[in-house]
Amino acid sequence: MKPAGPPITPAGMAALRARYDHLLGTERPEIVEIVSWAAGNGDRSENGDYLYGRKRMREIDRELAHLARRMKKLRVIDPAHQEERGKVFFGATVELADEDDERMTVTIVGDDEQDASAGRIGWGAPLARALRGAAIGDLRTVRLPSGEKEWEVMAIEYPHS
Repeated sequence: MKPAGPPITPAGMAALRARYDHLLGTERPEIVEIVSWAAGNGDRSENGDYLYGRKRMREIDRELAHLARRMKKLRVIDPAHQEERGKVFFGATVELADEDDERMTVTIVGDDEQDASAGRIGWGAPLARALRGAAIGDLRTVRLPSGEKEWEVMAIEYPHS
């Protein structure tokens, strides 16, 4: 039996799929057309359009291969179906308070869809790992580069199905 892969939300998987489809269906055909046109213009060694096009095509092919491998490994988990809503698990939106009662709200998502500026932290991030299984009122200590910091879980929410 194959072990379960890293989690991702349905929206995160849709974003990866959209990026893959865009690269394969739009960007790559445009670059192929440019390279084909540039190749017909003679000396390829000094042809900037040809050289740039070939380089960009390699970049696109690398990203397509990476996305295909990632999507194959990932396990889609819909947080709206979380049955135990009183504890922090994948997909939870958690309100935290530190020692100075400064509040922060984070949503735990897949590592491929994390965006700290939007309050989305990856499942593998130190804070997400510390919060796993926590209930409202629990204290969790997180080891950060600047030292340890303690957070209290103030609220836990999951999307509705």
